Amino acid sequence: MSLKIVFMGTPEFSIPALKALKQSKHKIVCVYTQPPKKKSRGQKILKTAAHIFSENEGIKVNTNNLNNENEYKNFMKLNPDLVVVVAYGQIIPDIYLENPNLIFLNLHASLLPKWRGAAPIERAILNKDKETGISIMKIEKKLDAGPFIKQLTVKINKETTSGELSKKLSVLGAEALKDSIELISSSKVNFKEQNEENVTYAKKINKIETQINWKDKAENIIAKINAFNPKPGAWFLLKNKRIKILKAKEVIQKGEEGKVLDDKLTVGCSTNAIQILKIQKEGKREMNAAEFLMGNNLKKGTKLN
Repeated sequence: MSLKIVFMGTPEFSIPALKALKQSKHKIVCVYTQPPKKKSRGQKILKTAAHIFSENEGIKVNTNNLNNENEYKNFMKLNPDLVVVVAYGQIIPDIYLENPNLIFLNLHASLLPKWRGAAPIERAILNKDKETGISIMKIEKKLDAGPFIKQLTVKINKETTSGELSKKLSVLGAEALKDSIELISSSKVNFKEQNEENVTYAKKINKIETQINWKDKAENIIAKINAFNPKPGAWFLLKNKRIKILKAKEVIQKGEEGKVLDDKLTVGCSTNAIQILKIQKEGKREMNAAEFLMGNNLKKGTKLN
């Protein structure tokens, strides 16, 4: 059976799922996404990834706030059979979820009930988890607590970045979402309740925790660098300027915490050290360590903050 679907999504993460639905037998009647933002320089208007894709594909786009009193009426006029939500960026108001004839299906980037919340990918890497995955679940009023249809797992290693993992999960999730919708359309769906005893929360990333603390273990600093690559970036201060570390590796070397130990950008930590491989000065392009050292005075013995 072909379904009329409303899609709610915003960033690049949502595009594989949106593409999969566009190529399926189902009809996307509207895409809800966050409104365009003004870029600070030149006041250029930036549309979301979902907005751009939908316009190019001739799909109706709505950027209105769901909490607007008239918006629910407009939504109901679409008469959807199913609503698919992928990184929309707004909590769905209760009035929508209370509709007994509608399922709101969500692609969440973790193996629920682990890492409910806003930053599951970053938290999994920060926690040095060995695996994570995606869950296709029903949205209920309690945050990320609804029953799920399907879960798929991926491995995380010591070099996996948030950007890499996000791309992998978005593609994996799109396939799982397509399969789950087929189960719904053929009335063969079986939802499984989450185990509330195993719940953990992935709170939103704050700016303070993105700064590198050289008193931490090398393995934890590496995890932070990977978790915040490409955005917002793990950083330290050099002459009151923010320097982002985009890639580094742990090395077995002892030295003072936060001090440059050699001419290869190796920096001491509480346990072992890290060797910086890719780095980016504030407002500049990313560079490898050797290139960075040619233009910046970071001699052995320099103390980093």
